[in-house]
Amino acid sequence: QEQLVESGGGLVQPGGSLRLSCTASWSDFNSNDMTWYRQAPGKQREFVGTIFRDSLHYTESVKGRFTISRDSAQNTVYLQMNSVKPEDTAVYYCNAPGPSGRGIWGQGTQVTVSL
Repeated sequence: QEQLVESGGGLVQPGGSLRLSCTASWSDFNSNDMTWYRQAPGKQREFVGTIFRDSLHYTESVKGRFTISRDSAQNTVYLQMNSVKPEDTAVYYCNAPGPSGRGIWGQGTQVTVSL
């Protein structure tokens, strides 16, 4: 069964850093096509950033602080989060096309930014 498994969330202080990982379970995963989203309590899920054919795009609120990278050999895409703020607190999800082309969601990982 195709799965995206996320890890790396946790509690971090404002101004700190965290790296999220999203690893695909299928062998021909295209690490060059993935999107990160987040959902804060009481809010709708929102776009954070995407990588597509080596082109990177981010929502305005994370530009200059978050970076998406990939490791094809590890079937993994990363979201490096620097200079985090309390408003970055959310459950973070990755999404990518599976082998059938259907979009697959990760299970989500909680990021809490607090003193």
